[in-house]
Amino acid sequence: MRIEPTGVPRAFDDHAPSYDTLVGRNPGYHEHLRRSAERLRPTGPRLLDLGCGTGASTAALLAAHPDAEITAVDGSAEMLAVARGKRWPDRVRFVHSRLEELEEQGPFDGILAAYLVRNLADRDGGLRAIHDLLAPGAPVAVHEYSVADSLRARAVWTAVSWGVIIPMGRRATGSADLYRYLWRSVLDFDGAAALSARMRSAGFADARVEPMTGWQRGIVHTFLGRRVDPGGPGSSSG
Repeated sequence: MRIEPTGVPRAFDDHAPSYDTLVGRNPGYHEHLRRSAERLRPTGPRLLDLGCGTGASTAALLAAHPDAEITAVDGSAEMLAVARGKRWPDRVRFVHSRLEELEEQGPFDGILAAYLVRNLADRDGGLRAIHDLLAPGAPVAVHEYSVADSLRARAVWTAVSWGVIIPMGRRATGSADLYRYLWRSVLDFDGAAALSARMRSAGFADARVEPMTGWQRGIVHTFLGRRVDPGGPGSSSG
């Protein structure tokens, strides 16, 4: 069955029990999340983990910013159930919500959005919503796949997807639908330049991209930006 963006939360519900095992076999998965979390330079303690899943990105944020107050949000109730079952300090809370329903939760002093933007039905609207959840001057780190700008990256991603990810997902869950969607969605997604341009169009200043290492170099990136502080220095959105 072909999965569309609107059906992604339900698909993750079905795969939640095996998700940690599968991503744990991906060399660099947790290290790269921590790197994106470290690249986020929050302006205060209130952080938002958008698309927290089973809590891997939440753990990365907590390791990078141990004194932060983290609100971790996901649209999949079952992924959140796995996350809530782990041990967390009291300053971490989990919320079952869609991005569009978070307006009253802000503003936040920094946002990490890991593997989220690619799965949004309205990417431009989603980026504007993320921008509006930030306090003036606060940063965002979008941790995301992007291979459109590189033939090599597309070839490596396809080889790994069909040689490792899709077969492993099928063995673990009995269905490869979610992992075929993952492969296809990455190939169809923006290149790094296009996503940076989307961020600028959504209002983010200083939009830029930082690479990862290992086999995911050129495949996974950190896209950084910030909400302009009208009263602060360097408030141009150029």
